[in-house]
Amino acid sequence: MHSLLKQNLFFVKEHVGMFKAANNFDIYDPDKNELIMNCREDNLGPFTKLLRFTDYKRMTPFEVEIKTPSGEKILTVKRGISIFLSTVEVLDENNNLVGKFKQKFFSIGGKFDILDTNENVVCTLQGKWTSWSFKFIRGESVLAEVSKKWAGMGKELFTSADNYMLSIDPSVKKEDNVRLLILAAVMCIDMVLKE
Repeated sequence: MHSLLKQNLFFVKEHVGMFKAANNFDIYDPDKNELIMNCREDNLGPFTKLLRFTDYKRMTPFEVEIKTPSGEKILTVKRGISIFLSTVEVLDENNNLVGKFKQKFFSIGGKFDILDTNENVVCTLQGKWTSWSFKFIRGESVLAEVSKKWAGMGKELFTSADNYMLSIDPSVKKEDNVRLLILAAVMCIDMVLKE
């Protein structure tokens, strides 16, 4: 696991675009206001690009690579075509499967089970339908929270850009693979639940 994943705060900024097919994000260290990771969806096929501008956008496949600004791969988040519920795979820097997300049926506000490689539930991502707030829960503990940071009315009305603050609880061990899964899940919130 990359050393950047050992910190507890991440500011995720979606690229502004009025007519964009790809999902691209930058991740900053909010304490230093420094760019630490890039998230890019570079391998979109022409048919997928076309469908991204239709009502079928939520069903299209995606593959987002998260890298350092120098190009060092940290993880990959990918999903095939999704008809009803999404199953998303998370791969580490060596393309080894680290875990999966499975969307729950009939969840209000959005809910995912976050699974390890053996399909055991590691934690659950739960959202509220009344606000843009998500929590990663294991038993009674909150491992992390994601909240939307408002970018101003002009940006929100005329583009699809969103900004998020991810806060991982300091009790989560620095070497725990759940950190990798939590960061990957932030991409899933946007592409699966909120698009």
